[in-house]
Amino acid sequence: MEKDKEKIKDEVNRANQSTNLEEINEENTNEKNSENKEENEELIEEGVEETEEEKLKEEIKTLKEEKIRVLAEMENLRKRFDREKIDSIKYGSVNFGRDILSPSDNLERALFIIKKEEDHPQSIKNLIEGLLMVKKELSSALEKNGITKIDSLNKKFNPNLHQAMMEIENNDLDEGTVVQEIQIGYMMHDRLLRPAMVGVSKKSKQESETAADQDSSSDKTNIEKNAEN
Repeated sequence: MEKDKEKIKDEVNRANQSTNLEEINEENTNEKNSENKEENEELIEEGVEETEEEKLKEEIKTLKEEKIRVLAEMENLRKRFDREKIDSIKYGSVNFGRDILSPSDNLERALFIIKKEEDHPQSIKNLIEGLLMVKKELSSALEKNGITKIDSLNKKFNPNLHQAMMEIENNDLDEGTVVQEIQIGYMMHDRLLRPAMVGVSKKSKQESETAADQDSSSDKTNIEKNAEN
C-alpha cells in the first residue's frame, strides 16, 4: 500500500511539475510575443516618422521653389513698372508735341515769307523781332521736352526718318540724297515724332543710261579677262 501511495504521489508531483513548466513556457512565450509586438510597434512608429519627415522635407522644397518663383515674378513686375514709368515721363507729352508742331511750322513760314532785304517800316521790324523771339522761346521749349529737329539736307534718304515727296534730278549727287526739305521732321528723345517731308535726288535719264553702259562694259571686260585666265 505504501508503495502505491508513493507512486501516486510521484505521479501527482510530475503532473504538477509538467503544469508548472507549461505555465512557465506560456509566460515566456507571452513575454516574447509582447517584446516582439513592442519592437514591431517601435519599427512602425519609426517608419511613420520617417515618412512624415520626408513629406515635410518635400513640402519645404516645394514652398522654397514657389517662393523663388514669386520673387522672380515680382522683380520682373517691378522692372516693367519702372520702364513704363520712365516711358510715361519721357513720352507722355507726345500728342501735345505733335500738336504744337503745327503752330511752329506756321511761324517758320511767316518768317520765311518776309523778305529781310526790304526796307520795312519800324512797326514791321518790331513785328519781325517779336516773331523771332517767339520762335526762339518755342524752340527752347521743344528742346526742353526732348523734341529736336531731324537734320535731313544732304543726308542719305532714311525711310525711318524721311518721307519722300518728290524726286529731283541731280547728276552731281548720289541717288537717294535729300536735296530739299519741304517740312521739318522731329524726334522725341529716341522716337520719331514726325517724319521729314523731303525731295530726293536722282540721276537724269541720260546719266543713268551712261552709267548702265559703263557697268555693262566693265562686266564684259571682267568676263573676257576671266576667260583669258
